[in-house]
Amino acid sequence: MSSKFQIFVSSTYIDLKEPRDLVIKAILEMGHIPVGMEMFSAADEEQWSIIKRQIDQSDYYVLIMANRYGSVTEENISYTEKEYDYARAQGVPCLGFVLDPTAAWPSAHTDTAQVQVDALNLFRTKVKQRPVSFWKNNDDLYGKCSIALMKAFTAYPREGWIRASQYSDSRLTNELARLSAENALLRSEIAANNKATVEKDDIKGILRTLQANQREMWVWKKNAKDWEKVNPATLFRIFSILAAEMLVDISIADMSRYSAQMVCGIEPSDFRSDWPVPSNTVKEWMADFATLGLVTPSKKKKPVSDTNEYWTLTKRGQDVLSAVRLMTLEKPLNQGPSKAPKEDIKSQEQLQATTA
Repeated sequence: MSSKFQIFVSSTYIDLKEPRDLVIKAILEMGHIPVGMEMFSAADEEQWSIIKRQIDQSDYYVLIMANRYGSVTEENISYTEKEYDYARAQGVPCLGFVLDPTAAWPSAHTDTAQVQVDALNLFRTKVKQRPVSFWKNNDDLYGKCSIALMKAFTAYPREGWIRASQYSDSRLTNELARLSAENALLRSEIAANNKATVEKDDIKGILRTLQANQREMWVWKKNAKDWEKVNPATLFRIFSILAAEMLVDISIADMSRYSAQMVCGIEPSDFRSDWPVPSNTVKEWMADFATLGLVTPSKKKKPVSDTNEYWTLTKRGQDVLSAVRLMTLEKPLNQGPSKAPKEDIKSQEQLQATTA
């Protein structure tokens, strides 16, 4: 497969416009892709990002030098030298073409200020530390550039650009399909793991919120004339007790009776049968749980005569209930053998002896 190489051409602009055009022409005639950055302003830092990206994508770098150092950056280095240094740092093969000291050259295109002359000499010395070609005129540069590029293609082979139609090999197509399927599977697994992590963190946050919120508890005992205040309870405790009942639909009235017994710890014979816990209190709990996405009003059909308000757990509510139940089941494990009943310890010892 024949590759087309992208070749970055760098130089000062006004003084080397004609030589630069000839180099670009030589690259095009060889069937490759020249990249010239003369259309970008040297003082525009945003354009420097574009220049770097073009160098990153290039296979070879061509530097043309004459007798001008060029405009400088805020770091007091010319953009031409900055491009050269960047290309070297990125490992792009660099071809240097330096004007022969004996060549005739217009004085208008020659630096005279001492600062620029010194900077140019240092830059030229840096470039000449590697093999370079010296040119005397445009035609000389044209020929030497073509030859140097051909040698570089062989000495420093690069990836280049290849037409998509050249990738018609069935084995490559099958490999791409395999890699694409593998990539899709990995993405799916990563997404699932991320989702599981997010859901786990979400449940932990809900549990902390439930534990941090405490509610006053009031009960109307049998034969009493007013509400009696009892020990307060956290939303965590209330949810832990009521959630199991809400796996199937449960009415506000039934929640009132169930919470009087299970949350407040009062025997059914000691509280009145209708609304032993205030209905507005139970509804406030449901509002809190609904805000956290744990419960939702039941959509189950019921007789017209049934005016009760029913609630049930959402998918998130079921997940939080599972987390609560898991905490309860694992609690004896965290307490250690000394807290376990004697018969359980004996059973564990027998199991260990059997599996040893």
